[in-house]
Amino acid sequence: MAESLLFGLAESFIAKIASRAVQEASLALGVYDDLRDIKNTVSLIKAVLLDAEQKQRQNHQLREWLRQIKRVFNDAEDIIDDFECEVLRKHVVNTSGSFTRKVCRYCSSSNPIVYRIKMAHQIKDIKERFNKVAVERLNFGLQINESDNRIVQTREMTHSHVNESDVIGREHDKQKITDLLLQDGGDKNLSVIPIVGIGGLGKTTLAKCVCNDKSVVQSFPLKMWVCVSDDFELKHVLLKLLYSASAFDPSPIHQENFRNFDVDQLQNHLRNILAGQKFLLILDDVWNEDRFKWEELKDIIQGVTGAEGSKVLVTTRSHTVANMMGTSSSIILQGLSRVDSQSVFVKWAFKEGEVKQYPELMEIGKEVVQKCGGLPLALRTLGSSLFLKFDIEDWKFVRDNEIWNLPQKDGDILPAIKLSYDQLPSYFKPCFACFSLFEKDFQYINLDVTELWAALGFLPSPKKGQTIDDVGNQLLHDLRSRSFLQDYIDHGNACEFKLHDLVHDLALYVAKDEFQLVKLHNENIFENVLHLSFIKNDLLGQTSVPTRLRTIFFPIGANNEAFLYTLLSRCKFLRVLQLNNSAYVSLPHSICKLKHLRCLNLGGNRELKSLPNSVCKLQNLHTLNLTGCTNLQTLPNGIGNLISLRQFYITTMQSKFPDKEIAKLTSLEIISVSYCDYLESLFEGIQLPNLKLLNVAYCGNLKSLPFHAIPNLESFFICNCNKMKFLLDHDSDFSNLKLKFLSLKSLPELVSFPQWLQGCVTTLQSLVLQDCENLEELPEWLSTLICLKTISIDNCPKLVSLPDDLHQLKNLEYLKIEGCDELCKRYHPKVGKDWHKISHIKQVIIKSPELED
Repeated sequence: MAESLLFGLAESFIAKIASRAVQEASLALGVYDDLRDIKNTVSLIKAVLLDAEQKQRQNHQLREWLRQIKRVFNDAEDIIDDFECEVLRKHVVNTSGSFTRKVCRYCSSSNPIVYRIKMAHQIKDIKERFNKVAVERLNFGLQINESDNRIVQTREMTHSHVNESDVIGREHDKQKITDLLLQDGGDKNLSVIPIVGIGGLGKTTLAKCVCNDKSVVQSFPLKMWVCVSDDFELKHVLLKLLYSASAFDPSPIHQENFRNFDVDQLQNHLRNILAGQKFLLILDDVWNEDRFKWEELKDIIQGVTGAEGSKVLVTTRSHTVANMMGTSSSIILQGLSRVDSQSVFVKWAFKEGEVKQYPELMEIGKEVVQKCGGLPLALRTLGSSLFLKFDIEDWKFVRDNEIWNLPQKDGDILPAIKLSYDQLPSYFKPCFACFSLFEKDFQYINLDVTELWAALGFLPSPKKGQTIDDVGNQLLHDLRSRSFLQDYIDHGNACEFKLHDLVHDLALYVAKDEFQLVKLHNENIFENVLHLSFIKNDLLGQTSVPTRLRTIFFPIGANNEAFLYTLLSRCKFLRVLQLNNSAYVSLPHSICKLKHLRCLNLGGNRELKSLPNSVCKLQNLHTLNLTGCTNLQTLPNGIGNLISLRQFYITTMQSKFPDKEIAKLTSLEIISVSYCDYLESLFEGIQLPNLKLLNVAYCGNLKSLPFHAIPNLESFFICNCNKMKFLLDHDSDFSNLKLKFLSLKSLPELVSFPQWLQGCVTTLQSLVLQDCENLEELPEWLSTLICLKTISIDNCPKLVSLPDDLHQLKNLEYLKIEGCDELCKRYHPKVGKDWHKISHIKQVIIKSPELED
């Protein structure tokens, strides 16, 4: 199915050939005319790719032709990338001053004459291969379509909480489950209630609605949510349980330490947390039919003292699982009724009240609804794909598509979801395929996802005024609008989300052969795989990987040095190397050979003590992640040579920040400095005009930040910097701050709100205040922040009131207050004495244990 990604690849390849860097390199190497000819040939091929993708299902020869094109494109892209690498290398040499011994060593890796001959030969070979497949296109009678006109219509999205109005036709099921949970039969045995149904019926959504019901919230002080999927190994389930329950632990242990516990330690710690607590445990998406594994877990949970009345809610597709685990009759979900199905479809296909204007479309829509079989996920996904489409032919295409007629087996991908994928614009498809590199129920973070897309060259070029991250975030927003993403939590500048398991199945399906998620140690690796992800930490059996590999995700805890050395020597075309949470103490000097590398993720490597200076020869590197490398003595020398670096995540033991080297990184847009306990200052005497996001966390000796060094900062996160002072020089001018997002967490020195924030009165959109134990008031001028959309206040006990003029903030649509007892009482919905002052805000969330009686 990777052949369906070709049109987007062709577009990006043509854009790359036309780039200034490639044009300059081709002139210097004498291959300008050849590249121009290749560009023209690729344009001819691209013109028939959309039609070929549609027809390949019925034509084996056509599928094979597309596979040939794919191989040529991959090889050609590697060659063009080599041009860009050479341009960057020369730039560093030309700007490094005199030819010192260090620079001479740096230059010696490339002989200009040999390089020119080699590249000319490779270009001519690629040209001949493109010409051959271009001629063969005439054999298939393909229609010309030079542009992909598919667009994504987006709707305004609300916040991430499960909205009762989105759950249609499940009122009876919800009430039945709620009654079972609240039922007190006096039985000390653990009560287990299964919800059973095929994929896409809304089992998980229903379970969330039940958990958010007020009576359930009041009855169960402790709620734990664990997505089990197909991994029911006891240790893994206990880890997930602890992660979910640890927020309620009176003597918390850092979650990362749980990984080092054995099973006995895990269960003892879990019992300590649960002791005496009435809890509700949700085990979501259970597949395990091994009774012994379930009894093992049940004995641990049931053995908790003083937990009478605790319940377990299970969602599963398997009646066998339900019968094995359940202590009461299963809640068996059926498809929605015709009326409810139509309501769901209309909700997502039209704006509110708009359906009456399009009776002809709705007549076709009724037939589409019937084909969805009452499955909420199918109705929502297809409805979203038709949102703001008023051409009757678009609706007929969905109704009449042959995919509905394909034979379906239990567990197959829903035709409705595959059809929604087919309707995506071409450049979405390789991005969507990347989700196949992660396990089911993975918690995605937008920055990681968009950087992966950018590193692999999957994103369209930014328009004027945009960054590549803006393009990636817009694509995520569009995928969410089409209902491909769920559990979406918007933090303002950042967001996190998950995929429904059927959507994840679709990603695996469309990405197969080119992307591979390796779950078993003896699993065969596809011959043509380009993107590889390992789950199990068992690399001993892996002796080789495909040489054209572009992406590799190492498993957590990896420490096989032989495999790492083999990888670096064989896979010279790597774009993404993810080695986070491994056990390597150092990296080989030969890492510098990965000149195509865009993303190097070493986050969480606590054993890592040093990095070779050769890392700084990776001029193509966009992202370097060293977060959590708490034993890293110092950053490598020559960091300033990483001239393409856009994102830099830093943890180091050094006390002096390499400010002058950092100042050379003119492409830097994101800097994160965390767990730098010895660091005392940042950005002294330098300017970082392109920096957009700054995160500073757990830097105990850092006392101040010179904001004049980062004049265009848009997002600022600061957390657990106990000595940080916010009182700045009165002579400083901060009238033109551009901050859009501000998060202040765990700052004991913060007593009053920083006055300098008045400088972002026309820009600030999101404000987060958390664990600021000494913050006593918010200023009245807060109401002048006219762009403010969201405010979140958590555990600021001395804060007892909000400014009176909040009603002047016309754009404020979200206010959350949690763990601030006095504040929660005062502004509690409908009953608080000052509720009227915030009642105009669209979404208000007030959480306080004292109010949950």
